[in-house]
Amino acid sequence: GATHIWYTGIIEHATQTDYSAYGIRPDHRAVVKGKAGSAYAIKDYYDVDPDIATSIPARMREFEDLVRRSHEAGLKVVIDFVPNHVARQYHSDACPEGVEDLGAADDTTQHFSPGNNFYYFPGEAFRADFDLQGYDEQPARATGNDVFSSFAHHDDWYETVKLNYGVDYLSGRTEHFDPVPSTWEKMTDILLFWASKGVDGFRCDMAEMVPAEFWHYATSRVRQQFPKMLFIAEIYGPDSYRRYIDEGGFDYLYDKVGLYDTLRAVTCGRANADAITAAWRGVEDIRDHMLSFLGNHDEQRIASDFFAGSGERGRAAMTVAATISRGPVMIYFGQELGERGMDDEGFSGRDGRTTIFDYWTVSSIYRWRNGGTFDGRHLTPQEVDLQKFYTTLLNLCSKEPAIYEGDFYDLMYANPKSDHFNPHSHYAYLRRSGTEVLLCVANFDDAQAELDIHIPEHVFQLYHMRGRQKIRAVDLLSGEAQATSFAPNKASHVVVPANGSVLLKMKIR
Repeated sequence: GATHIWYTGIIEHATQTDYSAYGIRPDHRAVVKGKAGSAYAIKDYYDVDPDIATSIPARMREFEDLVRRSHEAGLKVVIDFVPNHVARQYHSDACPEGVEDLGAADDTTQHFSPGNNFYYFPGEAFRADFDLQGYDEQPARATGNDVFSSFAHHDDWYETVKLNYGVDYLSGRTEHFDPVPSTWEKMTDILLFWASKGVDGFRCDMAEMVPAEFWHYATSRVRQQFPKMLFIAEIYGPDSYRRYIDEGGFDYLYDKVGLYDTLRAVTCGRANADAITAAWRGVEDIRDHMLSFLGNHDEQRIASDFFAGSGERGRAAMTVAATISRGPVMIYFGQELGERGMDDEGFSGRDGRTTIFDYWTVSSIYRWRNGGTFDGRHLTPQEVDLQKFYTTLLNLCSKEPAIYEGDFYDLMYANPKSDHFNPHSHYAYLRRSGTEVLLCVANFDDAQAELDIHIPEHVFQLYHMRGRQKIRAVDLLSGEAQATSFAPNKASHVVVPANGSVLLKMKIR
């Protein structure tokens, strides 16, 4: 059911692994997190990370082959673009001839200059509250998570330095965008470089830490040559959403602080299911631009002890995330198998996430892969069943018009708490396209629910539908039929599995 695949960690990043035999400068271990290093501490924007190559000298050709194979498989390719920060020892040894390296022409005697690529602290060495093991950086540069001092804490993004897009943060965030800052031009050239490799889109890391004015400059220039290029923003500030769409040129934004946080809270019993209504209302005018998800490398796994405890308990939330709007939905590898992420993994420890800092084996993926056969022979019955659920759900997203292009109608206002419906654990809504209607009901409770859903008269008037006292509806998730009603004067009786959902499809003429 997937249409796009996001390959993470493609661009070369800092690492403790020594690749000097291949002409790659080693990194100082004190400013690398974990053995593998973070894929978001970019070391060379113009190169492929050697860790993922079969033949290290041929790593760029291997990436180009991967893009080609992905396209042949019907998938569009998305990679990370990390614009806000780079590895502390950034150096490109693979950039095209004539390309000036980041920081190469900087005036390091100036804390800020519109022509500089970095922010400096003249006369100060880089310091930290941990052992730098002889690492020497003079003058110190600002750290990637907007730490504008020469000192970094262990919890900071100390392995990175902040890029300068023409904003002087120490002078009241004054902006210097004319003439166009050097960083704007260099980073746009990097986007064009990867676009020329056949990439179809960019997931832009911490996009809101970079000015929207830059994004307007970059996305418009990339689309002059590649009109269909997709831009996805990792963004967490709702006040910035509309600006990054309208001015910045982004197609989709992370729906993290709205839908994700709400669905997680409902799944964990910390919020009522009717809180989902407030989540979508907050972005009602831009809902088609919001990217839904329940997992990525930053978030704890659904099945971890820190979230739901099992992949099965995430089914209701995943169904809502996938079908509540016309926007896209994303899954994180292993999510469809109930990957728990509960290993004690080097730098990141046992935190319910899959490490991005160390070399590790992801148990569910390893067993599904089974030596390259991908036959799933070593998966448990529960994992196989969960994978079938995801396969069904994701295919529905691209095949059912009511989901990918249909109208949405929230039914919660018409269904207060009663003996046969509880807004604390039940969420109901409609999706409609033409004469087809989906009655969608999610059950966040650990027990099966028999519910009576009231459909307001207004719905029938709005969509010019006639009520049906008796109707046979098919649940698209299970394939099973349910006899119910679809009328304003009689509740629709629905049976919903524990921690699950139904998508009841009906033909209404």
